[in-house]
Amino acid sequence: MHAVQALNQAFLSNHPESAQQAASRLETEELVELFQQLSASKMIRLWDGLMLDAACSVLQQLPEINVRQILQRGDPVYTARVLVRLPAAERQQKMQLLDSGRQRELNALVQYPEESAGALMDPRFLPLSDALSISEALNRIRKFKPRFLRQLYIIDAEGKLQGMVEMHRLALAEATDKLAGLVQPVPAFVSATATREEVVEQLESHRITDLPVVDISGRLIGIIRYDALVDAVREESSIDILTMVGASRDERALSKVGFVVRKRLPWLSVNLLTAFLAASVVGLFESTIAQFTALAVLLPVVAGQSGNTGAQALAVTMRGLALREIGTSQWLYVARKEVGAAFVNGIAIALLTSLGVLVWSSSFGLALVIASSMVIAMVAAAFSGAIIPVVLSSMGQDPAQSSSIILTTVTDVVGFLAFLGIATLLSGML
Repeated sequence: MHAVQALNQAFLSNHPESAQQAASRLETEELVELFQQLSASKMIRLWDGLMLDAACSVLQQLPEINVRQILQRGDPVYTARVLVRLPAAERQQKMQLLDSGRQRELNALVQYPEESAGALMDPRFLPLSDALSISEALNRIRKFKPRFLRQLYIIDAEGKLQGMVEMHRLALAEATDKLAGLVQPVPAFVSATATREEVVEQLESHRITDLPVVDISGRLIGIIRYDALVDAVREESSIDILTMVGASRDERALSKVGFVVRKRLPWLSVNLLTAFLAASVVGLFESTIAQFTALAVLLPVVAGQSGNTGAQALAVTMRGLALREIGTSQWLYVARKEVGAAFVNGIAIALLTSLGVLVWSSSFGLALVIASSMVIAMVAAAFSGAIIPVVLSSMGQDPAQSSSIILTTVTDVVGFLAFLGIATLLSGML
């Protein structure tokens, strides 16, 4: 028995993708037993690559201690794709095993805007790999008994949509044939954040009964079935009628002036305080600026460049959170990527800026000051742009409302402090 366990561990460590494919073919009871034999890290690695239907079955039968480890440490985007398949009550029960931060992260990933394709889709579908034989595919169909069998959708090892197989072709094929020989192109699909109007447009253009839904990376996450498509058409027609009589389709998003003021005024007040904070940093170096007036000319250059860098990182991170491309627990990866890019860009921009300053001022010291402060300010801005929306999301706040105010404060304060602080230290060279 120990030898078998050792072989399982070695197979999973050395051939993770093959182990994941092999595990998806096991019966649920066998998978549950295998999971309980693995260390936490190997269990997570195996979990993150299972077919969604197999992962869902395993999650329902594992002991609470294993469920907690998986949900707490597994890839958040994949974990959310599994959780959304569970009944709401059961999903909530399992979420109670997690800390509050992880609960907020996963809840954000399983919920989609009311008018989006993600809200219309059915996440309970049976994905198949084209590496399966016809007999293996039929066994999986019998085992998991999917609700709809008009066509089956084919995914690759990363869960990305590859094509579809019509059920009648599967029934007529030889048992030893591979699914790959039956795969047809998918006539249409939509992203999870597509609007109801886009869903209806696909239905009318392609005359389809099922519409696959994919995430930002092209992974298949659900199917919009015919009845949901019909409901979407009916709802779209009602909105068109409202538009004809003069009512706006965005009317539900409009708020009263008093509500808008209550939401915006506190943040505008915070912005005023942060502006005074940035001004006070400049005031600390009043004597240095009075001595070297060129610093006042160049100060907006550093602030502007760091502000743009932070805004880029902020936009990319907020887009990733909104499209469910990332979860808040992946902050370290996002921050590392943005800081790395900012450092390289900072070096390039610093060299160009210092060259221009050297030509303009003929001061090597001033060129060195702006070059070094530019790199520091841009790296700090990129880090802030990546972290601020993640922190606000993990706290249950809307990052779109306040991220820019906080980011502006950080970029101004750090930019001014770096530029004027280095200028003070190197004042002998100016």
